Formats: sequence, structure tokens, C-alpha cells
Amino acid sequence: MRIPEQIRRLTLVLAIIIGSTLIARFLLIPRSLVSEELHRSSTIQRELAKPVSFAGTAMCQGCHEDVASRVRKGFHKNLSCESCHGPASKHAEDPGAVKPFAPRDRKFCPVCHGYDPSRPTGFPQINPTAHNPVKPCFTCHNPHDPVPQRLPLACSACHAQIQRTTAVSSHALLQCTTCHTVPAQHKGTPRRALPSKPETREFCGKCHGVAASQKDAPKIDLTSHGGTYLCWQCHYPHLPEGRG
Repeated sequence: MRIPEQIRRLTLVLAIIIGSTLIARFLLIPRSLVSEELHRSSTIQRELAKPVSFAGTAMCQGCHEDVASRVRKGFHKNLSCESCHGPASKHAEDPGAVKPFAPRDRKFCPVCHGYDPSRPTGFPQINPTAHNPVKPCFTCHNPHDPVPQRLPLACSACHAQIQRTTAVSSHALLQCTTCHTVPAQHKGTPRRALPSKPETREFCGKCHGVAASQKDAPKIDLTSHGGTYLCWQCHYPHLPEGRG
């Protein structure tokens, strides 16, 4: 049986490609470019040659255990010491001669705590211009245990963006607790004790259903309006005039 000319040509091309690849791999490409062992050892040597900048939290705790134990129980427990105090290897080598950096102005803390809508709900955020103007943060908050001197009395202290949106909506006169049940622990540990949210169509229907007694609220027939979708899937509760 004679092999078709097309198959022979394709076989020849594949043989040339495979042969060229093997020649390039083993004869033309230097070992330094393909050897994992060589790359690993050279990387270790390169990193070891760099000067040490960070002492590490364990080293800090050796002399500052009282502060470290306080941090471990507070809101900054997941931060390393050098996140705020900068590289401290030289301080660890000679504590008396080199002092670590200590934030003393209002520019440092807002890097994390200045308002940013992309941050998780419940993360402490402030407007640096309006929040205790001019005063350094540490005059009211101990950085190692940054519990506020007074717990927020109003929801807007942490949810200013939502409050500003609601203020220009038809829900402006509603209290937050009209729609949300808020545990007392939410003020101290907001991300561990979350407020409730309406989870049924009947909740909004208490004001907006055709049989509701709330006269000035727009009315809809819950049996036909929006199908089975929850109300917030089409209407943003804090600005219900806007359609999703």
C-alpha cells in the first residue's frame, strides 16, 4: 500500500519540527536558562545577598510583649508591627541607637481608614476632612488597641455614603431600624454582628402592597408585579426611584 504524498510531506515537516526543537533544547539553549536546580540555587543566593530590612513580628515581641499582647486582642491583630513602624532590623540590632518610625500625623491612618467605597461593609472609614479636624489620630485612638472612645450613636457614622443617598430619596424619613434589625454588638464588632435585611417580597409589601395602610407609598400588586423577584433586585432600597 502506497502512502499518499500529502502524508509523507506532513510526516517530514513534523520530523523537522521535532528535530529542530530537540536540537535547540539540548544543544543551543544554555543550561542556565532551563535548569530548575540552577535557577533555585541562584535565586536563593541572590535573596540572601540582599540586606535585611525587616526584623519580623517575633523579634519585636521579644522586647515589646506587653504591646504585642494588647495588639493580639484588638482590631489590628492581623497587622505586623512593621506595617505601621516600617523596617526595623537596624532597631533590633541596636535599639538604643535607632528608633523605629512612629506615625504622628493625620496622613498615615487614612491610607487604610479614609473613605473608599470598595472596602468591605463594616470596615471603619472616616472622612479625614470632617472627622476630628486637625487632630492627630492617636490623640483619640490607641493604635495598638484602636477602639473608639465612644461607640457611634448614628448609623451614618459608618454608613455615610448610604445616608447621603437615602437623604435625597423617598425613604428619607425612614429610620434605618424600620427595615433593619441591628444587634447591639454591631456597633462594637460590625462585621461579626450583622444587621438583618429584608428577605421576602412581603416585607416591602407592608407599605407598598395594594392592601397596605400606608397612604402616601406607591402601591403594587405583589401577585403580579415583578414576578418572583425580590424587590431589591429591581429597586435599590436606599434610592428606590432608581431602577435596576
